[in-house]
Amino acid sequence: MKSYLILALSLLIGVAKAQSVVLRPDRVFDGEVMREGWAVRVNNDRIEAVGPAAEIRAEGAQLIDLRGTTLMPGLIEGHSHLLLHPYNETPWDDQVLREARSERVARATVHARKTLLAGFTTVRDLGTEGADYDDVGLKQAIDKGIIPGPRMVVATRALIATGSYGPKSFSPDIEVPQGAEEANGHDQLIQAVRRQIGKGADVVKVYADYRWGLMADARPTFTLDELKLMVEVAASSGRAVVAHAGTAEGMRRAILAGCRTLEHGDAGTPEIFALMKERGVALCPTLAAGDAVSQYRGWRKGQEPEPERIRNKRTTFRQALDAGVTICFGGDVGVFAHGDNARELEMMVEYGMAPLAVLRSATSVNADVFGLTDRGRVKAGLLADLVAVTGNPVQEMGAVRRVKLVMKGGKLVTTP
Repeated sequence: MKSYLILALSLLIGVAKAQSVVLRPDRVFDGEVMREGWAVRVNNDRIEAVGPAAEIRAEGAQLIDLRGTTLMPGLIEGHSHLLLHPYNETPWDDQVLREARSERVARATVHARKTLLAGFTTVRDLGTEGADYDDVGLKQAIDKGIIPGPRMVVATRALIATGSYGPKSFSPDIEVPQGAEEANGHDQLIQAVRRQIGKGADVVKVYADYRWGLMADARPTFTLDELKLMVEVAASSGRAVVAHAGTAEGMRRAILAGCRTLEHGDAGTPEIFALMKERGVALCPTLAAGDAVSQYRGWRKGQEPEPERIRNKRTTFRQALDAGVTICFGGDVGVFAHGDNARELEMMVEYGMAPLAVLRSATSVNADVFGLTDRGRVKAGLLADLVAVTGNPVQEMGAVRRVKLVMKGGKLVTTP
């Protein structure tokens, strides 16, 4: 361990002195294709050159030998909640109502660091779940170098229809703070969308369906016209709308309204997925969240048959793949532990997605769908957000857990 720390420190010192760095792994996954024997040259915060190792100029650069590794773009987590922690530690209701926001932000700083060390250099954080606009401050603290963490795309509070969210199970005489912002009808919705954007939202999140009443089944929330209005207002500022949508009708409305991505999609049908493909709407399936919640509820994975919820999820995910729907990588991390983001990648393979397609989903596909034109690929001119892992993830997806090096903006990040 001591020798590793000395090596890591020497690398950091060397990089600090050299404007250019050359990284020599066994192979480079460039966001599209696996390239054997390639190397990458970084200058300041950008990728300067990438190609066969013999063609990458090493003069005047700090050389980092990464034999035995695969170098990839920094991974992009598509559905995160840095202000939440696993529900088997503290139930969601108690996090929203009992934990001080100062505690939640303190936890989030730890979550951000763990996420970055795991090789995820960007996260799309889809809602503070009762923590107001604290994701904006967290993002700013990371950007200013106050705390380590990934680049953040934030949704702030998210939007819900009155009566459809939580916390729940309290006396109807008691009004409790909600985990998102309630808004209804033409004027309120316009104001809420603009308010969240004005406070710092990079993307607007809406709940197109949810459980109405006390422990009821999920049903659509906003009307199609309401969803269209929110999409139109957000688009005026150049922002997309993403929708929590698990029911077939909620998904249909969100698709027709022009939402950029649908989150979860648990009750999708072949017809719904065909509509998603037709309209160019991407799916963020969040397989790991459902898996985690089922275990929290008592399922002993690997020892007992899969619950109906898990079996259905396998089916709908396969239907989405068969329909050619664009799949975004995103695990709904926060429901399960931050830093364990790779759990979703492994499950995507387990549920039938080709390993190379999974890697694309977590890099170039997410970058394209989220409009992040400066990252997601190992390509000259893009940000030097890179991760090296021991082994080859195409042969074994678990290799993404064996992080050897993380670079963000051309700077080495201390690894575990």
